Amino acid sequence: MKRINLFYWISTGLFSSVMLFSAIPDIMVLPDAIQFVSTNLHYPEYIIPFLGWAKLFGAFVLLLPRLNTLKEWAYAGLVIDLVGATYSNICVVGFKPEMFFMLIFFGMFGASYYFHHKRLDHKKQAQ
Repeated sequence: MKRINLFYWISTGLFSSVMLFSAIPDIMVLPDAIQFVSTNLHYPEYIIPFLGWAKLFGAFVLLLPRLNTLKEWAYAGLVIDLVGATYSNICVVGFKPEMFFMLIFFGMFGASYYFHHKRLDHKKQAQ
């Protein structure tokens, strides 16, 4: 169980950190966020702070103990954000080898989600 917890917290900490650091420019509606979301991807500017707050709350929920049902929703929302960002980039810019960089984030998500469920299974067996 200690190994599962260690891997869970490392992968969840990394994934949540990425989401938190990508949420800050969106919440503050910084020029870089406007440039990327509105100008490059052609989304309306008002969506930027909404996505930022959603990422921030999702990342915090992943880091809080318990709240397992809410964590499922947070995982779903954050992976939809990643898939949407990847898909939007491919549609607007086209597929480029740099897009493989997103696999790192999908890998962090997958590891965190996998070890979250491993922890839940272990707790159920212990009862």
